Amino acid sequence: MEKIRCHWATPKNPLYLQYHDEEWGIPLHDDHKLFEMLILESFQAGLSWECILNKREAFRRAFDEFDLETVCGYGEEKLAALGQDPGIVRNKLKIRAAVNNARIFRTIQQEWGSFDRYLWHWTEGKTIYETGKVSSELSDAVSKDLKRRGMKFVGTVIIYSYLQAVGVINSHEESCFCRRARTSAVHL
Repeated sequence: MEKIRCHWATPKNPLYLQYHDEEWGIPLHDDHKLFEMLILESFQAGLSWECILNKREAFRRAFDEFDLETVCGYGEEKLAALGQDPGIVRNKLKIRAAVNNARIFRTIQQEWGSFDRYLWHWTEGKTIYETGKVSSELSDAVSKDLKRRGMKFVGTVIIYSYLQAVGVINSHEESCFCRRARTSAVHL
């Protein structure tokens, strides 16, 4: 019997199905992965998530496995090299934003003890279950705060997608096997 998935999880791309089944909407608390997903989501702006997902391994290689300290230290030479890398999205504004956002991510870690603690404080450590939205009061508030801190490419729609990706918001459809298989047990 075939699993029932969210309508967007088309079976044409096995990578996309794996992402849906094993990552999307699962509460994430590892700062390294939270950083990777934030950078990838910011590159998604104006593009499809499938496009970014298909390039994720190239992004990992290009951005030194998303090592936060390494990305924070990128200078003009590395930025130029990233702008020439055919495996990633070569938008110069997004590349510069990734380095800028890395530095702000690090500042948030220092302020809160971890980015995880900062991110999950917005919901008091609980997952929100909702479908059919592209933004919310929560994504508005997180986006506004990140922008105030100086992050770029973190509008409310991108942040909503990010919150879905890292499990702060679980948007698996009611009929999806992932929604039924997961609980809201989340901790800080």
